[in-house]
Amino acid sequence: MSSGLFGGSELAVTVRRLLLLRHAKSSWDDRDLADHTRPLALRGRTAAQTMGQFIKSQGLMPDRVLSSDSCRTRQTAEIVLGIQDRMPSVEWLAGLYLASAWQILTIIGEQGGTASSLLVLGHEPGIGVLANVLAGTGNDAERAAMKKKFPTTSLAIIEFRIDRWLEIAVGEGQLIRFVRPRDLAA
Repeated sequence: MSSGLFGGSELAVTVRRLLLLRHAKSSWDDRDLADHTRPLALRGRTAAQTMGQFIKSQGLMPDRVLSSDSCRTRQTAEIVLGIQDRMPSVEWLAGLYLASAWQILTIIGEQGGTASSLLVLGHEPGIGVLANVLAGTGNDAERAAMKKKFPTTSLAIIEFRIDRWLEIAVGEGQLIRFVRPRDLAA
């Protein structure tokens, strides 16, 4: 703590890390399946393993995970988290299925809890729009790539200087990294 201009002390602000992950590529082999029940394609399983290895190698394992309850997001989460050294708390939320950016933001505020690192796994366009509106600063090239397209299994890592997830605000995050599976394959 340091002394403020008027002799008071300033409160330390916590850095919280938000990981926004789009589900891996789903299979369209059975056109009769409802959207919610579509599983991952083989390509999606491979990309989820690649992203899981990246998360592990970078020490990005979150304290808490909020995931859509669709089949493809569950399978993506299971693959990504199955590679990690420890299992975080996971909540499967129907409200994240095809949620808008604003719905996701509300869920983060309500469900983020005390996690210093939170992974949210969902769908387009909500995940991509949210990443773009939250990341007010960061690497310009990665922000431009993220704005252009948020492909399946892509991950945006955004940090905030906030005490609680309810304080998250548009444009106040710093994009630390935007990673696509093709970036990791190169």
